[in-house]
Amino acid sequence: MTDAKRPGAAVAALSVGTLLNPLNSSMIAVALVSLQHSFRVDIATVTWVITSFYLASAAGQPLMGRFADRFGPRRLFLFGMLVVVVACALTPFASSFFAVCAGRVALAVGTATAFPSAIAMLRSITAGSAAAGSRTATPRLLGRIQIANTSGAAIGPVLGGVLVTFLGWQAIFWVNVPIAILAFAGVWLFAPRDPERVRAPLRQVVAESDIPGIVAFVTALATMLVFLLDLRPQPLWWLLPVSIAAAALFVWRELRTAHPFLDLRLLAANRRLLMVYLCFAIFNIVYYSAFFGLPQFLQEHGGYSAGITGLLMFPLAAVTIVATPFAARAIERVGVRATLLWGASALIVGAGLLAVGAATTAPVVVLVLTAVLGVPYCVVSIAMNQALYAAARPQDAGVAAGIFQTARYVGAIVATTMLGLLFTGGTTASTWLAAVSVATALAVVHLALLVFVRPRRTKELPGDTPPATP
Repeated sequence: MTDAKRPGAAVAALSVGTLLNPLNSSMIAVALVSLQHSFRVDIATVTWVITSFYLASAAGQPLMGRFADRFGPRRLFLFGMLVVVVACALTPFASSFFAVCAGRVALAVGTATAFPSAIAMLRSITAGSAAAGSRTATPRLLGRIQIANTSGAAIGPVLGGVLVTFLGWQAIFWVNVPIAILAFAGVWLFAPRDPERVRAPLRQVVAESDIPGIVAFVTALATMLVFLLDLRPQPLWWLLPVSIAAAALFVWRELRTAHPFLDLRLLAANRRLLMVYLCFAIFNIVYYSAFFGLPQFLQEHGGYSAGITGLLMFPLAAVTIVATPFAARAIERVGVRATLLWGASALIVGAGLLAVGAATTAPVVVLVLTAVLGVPYCVVSIAMNQALYAAARPQDAGVAAGIFQTARYVGAIVATTMLGLLFTGGTTASTWLAAVSVATALAVVHLALLVFVRPRRTKELPGDTPPATP
């Protein structure tokens, strides 16, 4: 059976797989103390279970996207779910902290296959649905995937807290096994089969996979992200020239090889896609400044416990989940441009209102602030997803979606670094106002880019109309 008859089931299965990455990026936070005690490591060491996952996800998303384009998105998705099952079944038996981090890296790689594969399969799902006489609008399908991403991040701390409390840190790995099996079974049954590809000798496959380009790309990205993460207390300055050299080597390689991992010439020519990446990265700096900074401010300045802080942050995710279907319908009615500009304007308001926290951290006030911020998050996120879908060439949908997710992680890491620098002297009302000011200024830049910087050969922002297939 294919998605021609069951597009809803196919997208549901893809969404289940997609939620695994955000779920595991947030669920681990409540297990740090338990892991620290179990393996007798300090707090700086134990945070590598988070850092390793972030780095592997950021570098792995474009790589998995290229594999989806090269070998087929359905095939890659199924492989990724198998990796998740194996990694999460074995990691709980790890005898060292290093083995746990290795399991987290394998988990990141496995979950990194889901989003690029889902985006790459959307065209065949909608085409199959239309052939069967049932038209399912792309924004609604993207909305379902967006809800899965948001839900995973939202329920992660709550689910993780319950699992760690009653079953130990091992349970945050085991819980992924049935979820991955469910996603595997759904995609196996309902997702469209990949087109038949010409079988080639292993030597040719390796040559066309651009291994040197992939190594240079991963090296440049990983060293730069580690440099940013370690700016405080003492920067690892030697990583900066390594990252620059690897990036230069990557550009040189991609411009010379016949089979580039990332075709830089085509990417440079696709200004709509570049604008999507730039705006999405800035948007995530703003969003994660609030998502990471507000809990820290509430605990250290407001005196709230970790549990109460989690509850105060919940409206952000709840509003996002509830409002996403309405944002999808808005895109269908008024287009991506109007929806995106409205969401970017709301982002400025939401970021600016966070300054109220410097005057009061009363629970009612915090609940209103987090709920208000959930509106632009859902609107901009789904509009950017639709813009990505429209701007990317169909044959490059996987790697385009992978770079899109990397932009998300880069934004999160830059936000973390910025907060670390601003909060060096303590989390006070004045430092919180400084963080809010930077976030609000970036939100203004985000809107300005969307309004004033228009790609050539189009009068619309990325995503209003799909580009013609070359």
